[in-house]
Amino acid sequence: RAFSLPLQRPADCGAARYFDIARLACGPCGPHQRHSAGGSSCVCQPGYRMVSNNGGSSVVCEKCPENMSGVTQDGWNCITCPKGLTSEGKCKCLHNEILVERSIDGILLNEALCIHCNGSEQSFSASDSSGNRCVRCEQTFINASKSCDCSSPNILTGGLCFSASANLPPKGVATVRFGQLGITLTSAWFLKNLQSSASACWLYSNLTACQALGNMCVMNMNSLSSSSTDACGLFQYIFVNTARLGIVHSIAYWRQNLPWLYYGDQPGLASQVLEANHFPTVFSFKGTDKDVKLQFIAASFDAAGNFLKWQNLEGGILQLCPDTQTKLNAAYTFGTTYQQSCKISVSKILLDFPNPVFYDLFLEYNGDNGQQYLWAVPVLNLNLQYSEMFVNQGSSMNTWLLTRRFFLVDALSGKENGLGKLPRVIRIASKITISIRLVSHTQRGMIYPPLVTIAYTDVLVQNPETQSVMVSFSVNYEMDQSEAQIQTDITLGVLGGLAVLWSLLKTAGWKRRTGSSIIDLQTVFKFLLFYAGDLANVFFIITVGTGIYWLVFFKAQQFVSVLLPLPSQEEDFVTYIACAFSLKALQFLQLLVSQLTIDIFFIDWERPKGKVLKAVEGEGVIKSAAAPVSIWRTYFIANEWNEIQTVRKINPLFQVLAVLFFLEVVGFSNLALMDSSSSLSRSSESYIAPWSRILRFGVSAALWLAIAFLQIVFFSVFYERFVEDKISQFVDLCCMSNISVFVLSHSCFGYYIHGRSVHGHADTNMEEMNMNLKREAENLCSQRGLLPNTDGQTFQISISRKMRLHYDRIHESLTRKRGPARLLDSSANTFEQSTRAYNTMNKFLSSFIDHVHKEMDYIIKDKLLLERILGMEFMEPIEKSIFYNDEGQSFSDVLYYGNETTLLIFDTLFFSIVDLASQSFVLAAILTYLQQEIFRFIRNTLGQKNLASKTLVDERFLI
Repeated sequence: RAFSLPLQRPADCGAARYFDIARLACGPCGPHQRHSAGGSSCVCQPGYRMVSNNGGSSVVCEKCPENMSGVTQDGWNCITCPKGLTSEGKCKCLHNEILVERSIDGILLNEALCIHCNGSEQSFSASDSSGNRCVRCEQTFINASKSCDCSSPNILTGGLCFSASANLPPKGVATVRFGQLGITLTSAWFLKNLQSSASACWLYSNLTACQALGNMCVMNMNSLSSSSTDACGLFQYIFVNTARLGIVHSIAYWRQNLPWLYYGDQPGLASQVLEANHFPTVFSFKGTDKDVKLQFIAASFDAAGNFLKWQNLEGGILQLCPDTQTKLNAAYTFGTTYQQSCKISVSKILLDFPNPVFYDLFLEYNGDNGQQYLWAVPVLNLNLQYSEMFVNQGSSMNTWLLTRRFFLVDALSGKENGLGKLPRVIRIASKITISIRLVSHTQRGMIYPPLVTIAYTDVLVQNPETQSVMVSFSVNYEMDQSEAQIQTDITLGVLGGLAVLWSLLKTAGWKRRTGSSIIDLQTVFKFLLFYAGDLANVFFIITVGTGIYWLVFFKAQQFVSVLLPLPSQEEDFVTYIACAFSLKALQFLQLLVSQLTIDIFFIDWERPKGKVLKAVEGEGVIKSAAAPVSIWRTYFIANEWNEIQTVRKINPLFQVLAVLFFLEVVGFSNLALMDSSSSLSRSSESYIAPWSRILRFGVSAALWLAIAFLQIVFFSVFYERFVEDKISQFVDLCCMSNISVFVLSHSCFGYYIHGRSVHGHADTNMEEMNMNLKREAENLCSQRGLLPNTDGQTFQISISRKMRLHYDRIHESLTRKRGPARLLDSSANTFEQSTRAYNTMNKFLSSFIDHVHKEMDYIIKDKLLLERILGMEFMEPIEKSIFYNDEGQSFSDVLYYGNETTLLIFDTLFFSIVDLASQSFVLAAILTYLQQEIFRFIRNTLGQKNLASKTLVDERFLI
């Protein structure tokens, strides 16, 4: 509180106090004093003269004598006033008289004089607006009455005098329509100047009057009505009836002496103006200043019709929002989409734009001879009030009525009583858009004439300090995207048709692998799932291709041949991405479910070594029995399988961090800006263009796929070869552990890893294990393959229906003994039953591999090339199962490792969807990594439960 003070304004001080600018507070005026017009000093009351005045309240006043009750204009002396006093206590004179208080040599007169100005033919003088001098009267007075009086029957309007016998234009209606507010008011400016401007323009072709009339028409939103005599009606009347005067610059719509306001109302004229001819110069992204800059220039006029000056738009003339000069000038860099918006208070608007300024906009260019030329820029006024013939003709280009002149703020026409007071309504150009359209199939940066689109907002002035208006200014670049859309639709149709065929083949392969030949509801559902995944790939290919196409061809071009789609034209592209993500998510979930429901069993080839003595429970005797085989090898293999379930060909964390590093740190995100620059850095002082969703997707998707590809190459070529290959190591580990892996991903199809040890035993000590490894390294033992003298350990298996039924019978006994019935047994009996069931399955599968069951035998063969390409089997295992040699590690198809493409596309689309929704690469990276970890946790947890259930390995041993 020690540094606080009460807030006081000049308006709070009242009549007897003034606002002390030193104390920022109100102070009292002296006796016989009141505050001045500005409120920051004191002045004498009427009938009192100043004796001294040092500013503020340092004023001394003295009452004038009764015979000299008036005060001079400067307030220092008393004087006799012969014709009365004003409310201020000063002398007043009659109309056409001037007040004289001093003689020629400056001596103060005792009595003021009111001298009549001689309006006769010799002088034609009248008092000026201040009443201090006699000046020549306005020429129209002289023309009409041969004097300075405009007496009846002559017509006085707007300070001009017209003869009653003159052919005057119709009587004008001095009203302004504010359609958004539903208000029609009588404008003081129109009331004073409309009829006089129209008459002077009509009778004398007065250039200023014609411009003023045109400005009033523009303030009335270029309203067109054949039955109205408002400002535009009077303008049209004069335009139609002065055809004899000719046109300007061979432009049919530009009448001599009149401003150019309209292009005409013929149907289809707008498309001719905007598309019939291209702008006679070319633009580029990299070149001289004239090649990369749009040289807009405007002729400016005040409301009274006076020409002000030529103004270059680079000074930020049309941008109402404040900004740095560099950023304001960026609006006219060719190819840079510019957007600026802000909220401005009404009080600031009234302060900055007390009087409207009108603009005729042109685009400057150089002719072949070096001469500078101007191309008129048309204006589309969205507030244009059409006549009845235009109301219901739609909003296509052929029905547009193009205009020329416009303003930014009109705080003049909305004043009803007196031109010095606050207006009742102001009209503000709240949205200005300059549209640049590229000529179709151009290779040299040729454009059609620009179009300025303006939307005005009517504001009812109530409290200017608290009222505000949102304004925006933008420059958009566009081209005809219909051809690109047709090509995209064709590509989508062709690839979509191929996706249907590919999905049918997948469905046929799936039916073969499930051992079913009936087309049922499940088959249709499976086809739809396959088609969802393939269609997602189609959408992904199209969107990535489109994004990279625009990124490369837009950013790398020098002579402009393509321009980015507008945000409204990107909707189909965003829809494609959303479809791709939705369908790919469906495929990913189906993949997850299929991997969590596979049948798997570990076949232990280890046989007992010798016999041991064992006490028989309940009989009290000791018998010899086969030595037990250790289960730890099975637990070990189960744990290794559990660990490789979510191993991928890339490092997800590194992938996310690397993409984020290149986007945000290196600056690749700047390539997604809608400007012509291909630089990866932007200075803080330069204008930052808005994001393009297509470029944003193109940059992020290209980076994501490129980094993933480099990771896959690195892991395949270097890491897995020289450091660690977990998939190959698992196969080696199975062989050293003397355990095979039997996996069924479908009813009659799966994978087999032959892990039978060539040494006969794997449950041995370290010395024997090392000896076995040494013998194998020196080729002193047989090879590991299922067939003699081969190394083939991994197979794709297509089992017969009989084999599957036998497998299911054993498996059902497993699940039955692990089901609700086990609650009736003791814990010991449950474990014993599980052990017997495990041994039964192990014995059956090992005997099946050893060709023991002749009725369920199998053959080993190579897949045909076409079978490998199509991913299906042509032969149906009717009597014998078929083991297909697998040169790779196709069993990884039931793991994350073998489905990297699906996972990679899903991650890319997830990252892109989050980014497009939030416009934040950082948030997209964080959420992408979180979803990766969540699904990895789900896959690990549920996969571990399925592994324990199908292999009878206690889940407590899976760590």
